[in-house]
Amino acid sequence: MIPPSFGDFKEVNNLRTSIHILVKENPTQEITQFDIGRFGLDQNPAAVYIARLSPKSRRSQLHALNVMAGILTSGKQDAINLPWWQLRYQHTAALRNLLADQYAPATVNRMLAALRGAMKECFRLGLMNADDHAKAVDLQNVKSDSLPSGRALKKNEITALMKVCVDDDSAAGYRDAALIAIARCGLRRGEIVELTVADFDLESGGLKVRRGKGRKDRIVYLPAGWIALVAAWVNLRNQRLGNSEGALLVSVDRFDRLGSVHMADQSVLTILKRRAKQAGIEKFSPHDFRRTFISDLLDRGADIVTVQKLAGHSNPATTSRYDRRGEEVKRSAMQLLDSPY
Repeated sequence: MIPPSFGDFKEVNNLRTSIHILVKENPTQEITQFDIGRFGLDQNPAAVYIARLSPKSRRSQLHALNVMAGILTSGKQDAINLPWWQLRYQHTAALRNLLADQYAPATVNRMLAALRGAMKECFRLGLMNADDHAKAVDLQNVKSDSLPSGRALKKNEITALMKVCVDDDSAAGYRDAALIAIARCGLRRGEIVELTVADFDLESGGLKVRRGKGRKDRIVYLPAGWIALVAAWVNLRNQRLGNSEGALLVSVDRFDRLGSVHMADQSVLTILKRRAKQAGIEKFSPHDFRRTFISDLLDRGADIVTVQKLAGHSNPATTSRYDRRGEEVKRSAMQLLDSPY
């Protein structure tokens, strides 16, 4: 499946681990050209590609490149040691088909994005010409015929969730009420935990999402009735910690003591699971809040371009895939058509 020269290709020994070290050293920061240069990686297409990703995307896309490199070389090469510039269309097309047989469509498409990213750096670094590059990345994404995953939360479920938090007068109750209010605005859980106190504007209810997916900043707005919930948490947080800087949402231990650093994004899942159990509602994922946000806005007549911007999507088609309003909406829409009889 791969050119014979692949097996003869050798990099200096430290390249195999260097990019892994960089990703580990910079879990929440940008990897600069200086960083990759000090490891001798500034001419390595996979390393340059990984370095330009957001911190949240590095591990998953590095893993994707490693998986594909392993497939291409029967496990003999990883992402950093593979000469991606020697790939041609026959190799990438065969790779796409193999991935489609083994993984879910969304996973395949994410891996293909990593492949295209590494190949783009091959072209930018002068390692392959424009014609070979264009042909090698001319791959269609895999379409999915399965029903959409996830669900939209019902209004009474959100009310029940918020009630168990508001009825809890501990610091965790204040924090979790604020967390749910923020999640209701459609933020990804990685974006939720990265918010700082300075990102919350009390007057407008705005939340500044800095360098979200795709490294795009955006501002979302809390519903008027929920601004006070976030404000109440901020006041308590600032009083307890004695400052108004740093992480907006912090940990709260069993003694009701506050931490001072950003929560891990896994904590959002843990908190929501616990509150869902207390509220007696069906299990849901943090991303279901995002689906609910998009579905509700569309249901209330917001145009899809505005919803796209609020959700931080690059393409309205992505936004439409989050719509979980169900068959009733389609049935109602058909009633708008005139009947000739």
